[in-house]
Amino acid sequence: MGAKAESGMSDGSSEDRHILSNGQITAAILAQGAELASLQGADGHEFLWQAGPAWPRHSPVLFPIVGRLQDDCYHHAGQEYRLTQHGFARDRHFTWLQQDATVCVLRLEDDPESHAIYPYPFKLEITYRLEGDALTVSYAVANSGETVLPAALGAHPAFIWPILPGVAKEAHELRFARPETAPIHGVTGGLLTTVMKPSPVVDRVLALEPDLFAEDALVFTTPASRSVRFSAHGTPVLEISWEGFEQLGVWSKPTGADFLCIEPWHGYASPQGFSGDLTEKPGMMLLPPGTRRDLSWTVRLLPAEGC
Repeated sequence: MGAKAESGMSDGSSEDRHILSNGQITAAILAQGAELASLQGADGHEFLWQAGPAWPRHSPVLFPIVGRLQDDCYHHAGQEYRLTQHGFARDRHFTWLQQDATVCVLRLEDDPESHAIYPYPFKLEITYRLEGDALTVSYAVANSGETVLPAALGAHPAFIWPILPGVAKEAHELRFARPETAPIHGVTGGLLTTVMKPSPVVDRVLALEPDLFAEDALVFTTPASRSVRFSAHGTPVLEISWEGFEQLGVWSKPTGADFLCIEPWHGYASPQGFSGDLTEKPGMMLLPPGTRRDLSWTVRLLPAEGC
C-alpha cells in the first residue's frame, strides 16, 4: 500500500476520506463506495453536488449492474437472486491500495456478503488521478473466477446546476463533441423504455431545463460522442470525456434538485419485460476467466469560453 502524502494528511485525509490536490483541483474521495465527494477549482469553488436532501449521494459507482432489473431479481444456475438498482458497490467499503498527493487507488473484491446476491468472483479497482486541470477516474474490472463474469459499470457524478449562483438553470447546455441524431431511450419505473424518442440534441446542443427530466433519465444507448461540455455563458466549463464506456445517461430531478448527472455507462437498466439471465441482459460486459476490462472518465475544469 502506498504511503499517504503529508500534504494529503494535512488537508484532512483519513482512513475513510482522502484528499487529492495539485493547486488547480482539489478532490475528496471516500472509502465508502469509493465515491468522489468533492471537486473544487483553484479558487475553492465546489462543482460537485454535496448530497443534499433531494439526493443523498455525490458520485456513486454503479456495479455490477446499471439501472434496475425486472422486479429487482435475476436467476443463475437455477437459483433466484435479489440485486437492487445500480448494484452494491456504492454501499460497500473499499480498501485503500494507494494514497498519495495526486493519486489514490481503491479495491473491492467478492466476499461471502457479495456472493449472497452476486455469486461471481471479481476484483474492482478504481484509480483517481489529478493531472493539470483534469481529474481522471479509471476502473479495472477483473474476472477472478472460472466462469464468464457478467458485469455492468457506470459512473454517476452529480455536478452542481447552476454552475454559479445567480445563473438560470435554463441558460445551461450540454454541447456534444459530435452530432447526436440517433433516437434515445427513456426510463420508466427504473426500466429502459422499449419505445424510443427522437434525439433532443439539436446542432450538437442539448438545451437544459428541469422539465427535460420529468419522465426520468435520458439514455443515449449509442452515442456518437465521447465527450460533452457543460456550461452557461460566463460560467466555467466542465468537459467530461470517457473511454471504454458505451452509453451515456443524463439525469436530474425535475424539482428541488440543483444538480445534473452526466453518466458514462457500460450497461443500462433492463428493458421493459426482460427477465433473462444476467449473461443475456443487453449491455453487459461478459468477461472470460482471467481477463479484465479497463474504462475511464475525465472531468476538466476550464475557464469560461472567451476568457
